[in-house]
Amino acid sequence: MDEPAEIGRRVQRLRAERGLTQRQLAEPSYTPAYVSTLEAGKVRPSETALRFLAGRLGTSYEELATGRPAHLATELRLALTDAQRTLATGSAEEAAVQFRALLAGAERLGLPGERAEALLGLGDCALEAGELAEAAGHFEAAELLLADEPLPRRARPIRGRAVAHLLAGELRYACYLLESAIDALNAGGLGDPEALVLLYSAVIGPYIDMGAHARAAHAAELALALAPQVGDPALVAGMHRQVARTFLAEGRAADADASLAKAQAVYRQLRLRTDLAHCHWMRGYVQAQHGELVAAERELRLAREMLAARRAVLYTAQVEVELADVLRRLGRYEEAAELVSGLLEPGAGAGSGPGAVHAGGAHRLLGLIAQERGRTEAAEEHYVRALALLERSGASGDLADLCRLLGDLLRREGRTEAALDAYRTGLGHRSAPGTTTLGPAPTAPAFQLPATTPQAGPWPG
Repeated sequence: MDEPAEIGRRVQRLRAERGLTQRQLAEPSYTPAYVSTLEAGKVRPSETALRFLAGRLGTSYEELATGRPAHLATELRLALTDAQRTLATGSAEEAAVQFRALLAGAERLGLPGERAEALLGLGDCALEAGELAEAAGHFEAAELLLADEPLPRRARPIRGRAVAHLLAGELRYACYLLESAIDALNAGGLGDPEALVLLYSAVIGPYIDMGAHARAAHAAELALALAPQVGDPALVAGMHRQVARTFLAEGRAADADASLAKAQAVYRQLRLRTDLAHCHWMRGYVQAQHGELVAAERELRLAREMLAARRAVLYTAQVEVELADVLRRLGRYEEAAELVSGLLEPGAGAGSGPGAVHAGGAHRLLGLIAQERGRTEAAEEHYVRALALLERSGASGDLADLCRLLGDLLRREGRTEAALDAYRTGLGHRSAPGTTTLGPAPTAPAFQLPATTPQAGPWPG
């Protein structure tokens, strides 16, 4: 709302344009003296008073209070919806152009909620383009704009910041952001189902990557229990996509595949192309774990093609590592090595940041290829490089596996002491299964879970 003097001048101008006296404007709810005082800027009108006067003057409350025509805000909100649709079904670059224009418009009109939505859209566009620092900045700016809003309203920017840090290899900080928000929601009695499902789903990935499988399974259980209260089908589909990872970690490949199939159906219906590509990617991974290598190659190639078409650089790189591992297991070593070599080229970001995580996976894979082809010296070199890269991210499960591979290689070479050192390092990463270094697990919600938690079968909502 503008200052009283500005509102008063606006009321006076509109009253004069309509040929009304102060008495005609005021009656029957107010007095001419009140209108006179208001027009002089000596009183701050209440919302009730302004809504009454707006009705008498044939205008909107918003225009009377701010000088902003109501239709401009409505048009901007409709344009935001169009930009979100472009991001979901079309080009992230095109969507970013729309969101930037909408951010400028929202700033001109003084609409903080719409500014936050535009920033969230820009953050999602930057994530897809692999611009993680830029994405984190947009999400943080959106969170600041919503600082006075209830915590559930801030769940999306918090989740966005966490994803940006996760992709940058900062697993523990991503967990910290998500766990802190979950704690605050549950402990403060603000257990909004949609916000909690969003956050529980987001924390599953970093938990699994850190080897905290018990926490991941618990987060999945809580998300599944809340899913029937969520009306957004895309959010529920995303939750099932993450829950599939916990099923796979428990050896329940059929449940994981069924969950992903359900998510795919929703993403196809809503034409959410990036999410659909992630489903093909995850199904390929599940099939590879189950030994169905030909089917896995087909799913992973489709995911890679879809993500590359959207210029989703980081996600494409991750899929290429998974696809190369399938090609290795099929005995197509040259093809596999060629696929991942691009991640290790100068300028590919292999030394730090988001590239470090993917480069670590690439070096591990090249080590396996070298080992299987009898090139033990090259295999050892790749394993050591992978360890150095992954130690920065805290990916305990991957680190423990690498230490085992390196230890086995050294033991076969007769280097017993070096092998024992590698095994001890791996055991250190596995010393506390199901935990992180973040302290106690997030606070349990106040609500009671049902006696039987639904599995990934019938689609909630």
